[in-house]
Amino acid sequence: MTANHSTPGGALDIVVLGEQLSLLPQRAVLWRTRKMLIVADIHFGKAAAFRAGGIPVPHGTTRANLDALDVLIAAHEVRHIVFLGDFLHARTARAPATLMALQRWREHHPDMKLTLVRGNHDLHAGDPPAQLAVDVVDEPWQVGPLALCHHPQELTGAYVLAGHVHPVVRLAVGRDSLRLPCFVFGEKQATLPAFGAFTGGYEIRGGQDEQLFVCTDDRVFIYPRQV
Repeated sequence: MTANHSTPGGALDIVVLGEQLSLLPQRAVLWRTRKMLIVADIHFGKAAAFRAGGIPVPHGTTRANLDALDVLIAAHEVRHIVFLGDFLHARTARAPATLMALQRWREHHPDMKLTLVRGNHDLHAGDPPAQLAVDVVDEPWQVGPLALCHHPQELTGAYVLAGHVHPVVRLAVGRDSLRLPCFVFGEKQATLPAFGAFTGGYEIRGGQDEQLFVCTDDRVFIYPRQV
């Protein structure tokens, strides 16, 4: 795996097994030659699930996720979106407003190919409604030299892109600190940050054989290795 300098739009290009991938500040991977956008852990309807449980969290997270997808589709001429698991957060995420927003978005992108690699939340929430026309596959789903998964794992003969962990890294200067989402690339697998707007994050330090790529609002940058 080799990394190149940031490109216009703040992306950072890397090469994995001969394939160039663009790490986007919006916490997604763009596989330009395939016009494929890869996102992990979007968790549609998570806020609705919390409200169903009596927790008064804000509305609008599903719309925010869909708007973020629209920005990337328009900017990069995306023709195929792959969701690396956890499409719907839970069965209670199937609120009418959530499903209606998803359906209207789908109607605006009738020719977009959508693929979901099932994750742990999908096992409980169930597959997306049939009218969304999402192809659903089990992990690992191999595309060229890459294996697209939900759970991080090592596979023979393929480089794994996965989600599930929601990795973030803590940056500190003096008494000030902040947590930022990051991509984690190792020798045989990579973990993507959560794409969803209401997902939280798991703080990591990175292993000796791992490289972290941190996302800010407008660019991705290489974070020093943790020893």
